[in-house]
Amino acid sequence: MYGTEELLTFRQSCREFLQLEAVPYLEEWEKQGIIGRSFWRKAGEAGLLGIGVSPEFDARGSRDYRYAVILTEELIDLGMTAPVIISHNDVIASYIDAHGTEEQRQRWLPGLCSGKLIAAIAVTEPSGGSNSAELGTTAVRSGDHYLVNGRKAYITNGINADLVLVAVRTAEAQSGQGTSLLVIERDTVGFTRGPLLRKIGWHASDTADLCFSNCEVPASNLIGRENMGNFYFMLGMPRERLSIATVAVASSEILLKETINWVKKRKAFGQSIGSFQYNKFTLAELDTEVKIARLYLEDAVSKFNDNALSIVDAARVKLWTTELQIKVADRCLQLHGAAGYMNSSFVGKTWANSRVQTIYGGSSEVLKELIGKSMGL
Repeated sequence: MYGTEELLTFRQSCREFLQLEAVPYLEEWEKQGIIGRSFWRKAGEAGLLGIGVSPEFDARGSRDYRYAVILTEELIDLGMTAPVIISHNDVIASYIDAHGTEEQRQRWLPGLCSGKLIAAIAVTEPSGGSNSAELGTTAVRSGDHYLVNGRKAYITNGINADLVLVAVRTAEAQSGQGTSLLVIERDTVGFTRGPLLRKIGWHASDTADLCFSNCEVPASNLIGRENMGNFYFMLGMPRERLSIATVAVASSEILLKETINWVKKRKAFGQSIGSFQYNKFTLAELDTEVKIARLYLEDAVSKFNDNALSIVDAARVKLWTTELQIKVADRCLQLHGAAGYMNSSFVGKTWANSRVQTIYGGSSEVLKELIGKSMGL
């Protein structure tokens, strides 16, 4: 599926760029809890940002989602913190491109594609995150501005972000309406950030709470129509959940590869631990399920490229692949024993990174509700 000359060339360019501009700095970024801004500018120059936006902004001139898949796979393969790039590309840039005015697109997309601007999306609040219809953050229209008040929690790129796409309540929620999307820029008066949050995994992903106190946001920063935010979220969910599923499959594949190599070399009771029947059967089961997940992902990517991936199908692929990722990470860590539990262990790091996959982008429980309702239950 990813074997065309153009895609292979893109994969090689991703790998070479990340080997040069990311790998030498990974340990430093993880200690600091944030990726240096110079990386973003270099990534923009390399054509790795804004993938899939309109051809006038994306140097590839293609909306083929396989480019985003390849970038994600290379990020995972080299141990790079993927959510910061995915959030920037697959969520914020795509929302502005799809629903922004021409003036907004010309104002923000060149910076997002070049890496001069870094973006974040802010939906989750301290009181919850799965139901955007129950937002506590409000925006009240006052002349040519909105006055925004509220707080967002656990925001990826929360420290680095120059643009934050914020979900706000502009009317009482009814029939799924009442939510709007506002872009709030870095130096807006009344916009403050909490301290860098330290997480279990994805240590180089800068995460912070955001606060808005009588924050004056120009009405021209409204994305799309007022009170239509939930509708835009529904349109954007397939891409967001597909990106998370891509991380899940890529992570599962590399975890399995690393573990197979490990169990062939590791000895116990005079034989390789991979030769014990229980371990062999465990890996055979995981290998089969990961291969099924890869086929499932490729089918979803193909449907997405054809504008045929439904919200429910995106929920299904996200649910299946992320739950599998946690299973694979847990079994692979067990097979590595104490060596896998070390901070320096690739398997250990990936195990920690995996746990959030069933939480963000729609928790597994919320996805099961959605899928169940689609079945008439």
